[in-house]
Amino acid sequence: MDIASIISSVFSIWVVMAILVIVILRSSIKFVPQNTAVVVERFGKYHKTMEAGLNFIVPMIDRVAYTQTLKEQAYDVPSQSAITKDNISLIVDGVLYIKLIDPYKASYGVDNYIFSVTQLAQTTMRSEVGKMDLDKTFEERENLNTAIVSAINDAALPWGVQVLRYEIKDIEPPRSVLDAMERQMKAEREKRAVILESEGKRQSEINIAEGMKQARVLAAEAERSEQVLKAEGEAQAILAVSKAEADALAIIGRVASTEEGQKAIQLDLAGKAIQAKEAIAKESSVVLLPDASSSASNIVAEAMTIIHQLNRQQGNSAKRTDPQEEQ
Repeated sequence: MDIASIISSVFSIWVVMAILVIVILRSSIKFVPQNTAVVVERFGKYHKTMEAGLNFIVPMIDRVAYTQTLKEQAYDVPSQSAITKDNISLIVDGVLYIKLIDPYKASYGVDNYIFSVTQLAQTTMRSEVGKMDLDKTFEERENLNTAIVSAINDAALPWGVQVLRYEIKDIEPPRSVLDAMERQMKAEREKRAVILESEGKRQSEINIAEGMKQARVLAAEAERSEQVLKAEGEAQAILAVSKAEADALAIIGRVASTEEGQKAIQLDLAGKAIQAKEAIAKESSVVLLPDASSSASNIVAEAMTIIHQLNRQQGNSAKRTDPQEEQ
């Protein structure tokens, strides 16, 4: 064997060893994507869970058993029949949103966690619908979804799966029930229309009555104001007349205290006495004959006597009041 053959053989061995090393290194290095978990087994037994990033395994000893995604996943729950509390058959379907929180339990706790959770959602949904009447399934859909999520999470905890939410897509009752519901809604709308119409009529009558009441109140207030103003006017007129009479009497009193006033009063009294006797003679069939006591001069004398007496009384009262004023 020559030297060239030996060198060639050695080179071939090194090449083979280099290739073997590269293959071993390549198989021992694992790059795990984001939001992904890789379950590794060693000699067929669980060894570790590799997370996102650069990871290493021992070739020929370790192997990747399961690759699980940690992203939120949405799965369609097939339509199924459910019977309500009041014995109405419904067709219900929904959407299930789940997330893997424990790759180990999801890999070894259940064979297929997606299928298992979907079946659990169906059975739980039938159970929850059976606790409600037909009307409640439409009115309390949000509460129904919450109850289904809570029941599934309690059962799916050993599988390492968390149900984030469950949404009912459609609830389909029988055709006869739909017709009855339509008639009920129509009757309800008609009832509301009648109620609204009666409420409007009642409000209109109330408004009319309130308007009439306000009109009567305003009329009464106007009449009262008119009466008050009229009474005030009459009072002012009475005061004005009284004041005028008082002023006239005061003027007469001042004039009567003079000599000319006394003569005027005598003349006025004599004239009034004569007029009175003429009136009596016209109205009565009895003829009055003058005597000494009923002559005009006697009447005037009597009147003057009364006036002089009144003047003396007024003078005495004035004298009594003057010393008080001076003091």
